[in-house]
Amino acid sequence: MPQIQLTPTQRREHRADAHHLDPVVMIGGDGLTPGVQKEIDAALNAHGLIKVRVFGDDRAAREEMYQQLADTLNAAPIQHIGKLLVLWRPIPEKEKAHDDDRMPGPRDVKVLKFSKRGGQKPEVKQIRVLGNQRLTAGGQIKRAKPKMKSVKKGHND
Repeated sequence: MPQIQLTPTQRREHRADAHHLDPVVMIGGDGLTPGVQKEIDAALNAHGLIKVRVFGDDRAAREEMYQQLADTLNAAPIQHIGKLLVLWRPIPEKEKAHDDDRMPGPRDVKVLKFSKRGGQKPEVKQIRVLGNQRLTAGGQIKRAKPKMKSVKKGHND
């Protein structure tokens, strides 16, 4: 797979975004093993922009690893500075399974009950609201009423 080509402006923006990042993957003395490549691929899928630290003193070997990672993982090489390599690849879209007959699930809501006296702390209650319930402004739980069908509209003569 060929590596992604970026304009200098795009590369500069990604370099600025990567400035505060910590290295996610570290390449040790064994070099670029298939396991390391798999971890870098997983990190690119999860984060998009990553830093990789190489524990090796040979600059030519680091440059070769940098180009090999960009080519094999279809990533854009952003920066190689010292022993840090910065790579970028767009995060793939996750497919969401859409279920039409699925109802909303329970949710936990915090309710504050204020005392009638002004100087006391409000009481905090954790309430679980189910999918067929709603929470009123006063903090009460009401069950949703089923939709009523009109007798006149449902009856056709």
